[in-house]
Amino acid sequence: MSATAIEIESLPAESFPKGVDTHWITENRILWNMQHRKAEECELVYEVSWIPEVSAWRSFLRSQLWVEAKR
Repeated sequence: MSATAIEIESLPAESFPKGVDTHWITENRILWNMQHRKAEECELVYEVSWIPEVSAWRSFLRSQLWVEAKR
């Protein structure tokens, strides 16, 4: 088996189409920190947008940051 290197051209970032409602929601929650083995406050940032093709909202987690790490 051999590895082959390929070159991928980067495409310019597309802007959001008109009428698409995209926004971010930040929530602070108490979650279990496996590394510290205790419950700690965590800041979760979700990207939320409307998908007109399926007439539904979709959201996904963009970032997770332990609040202690920010201090």
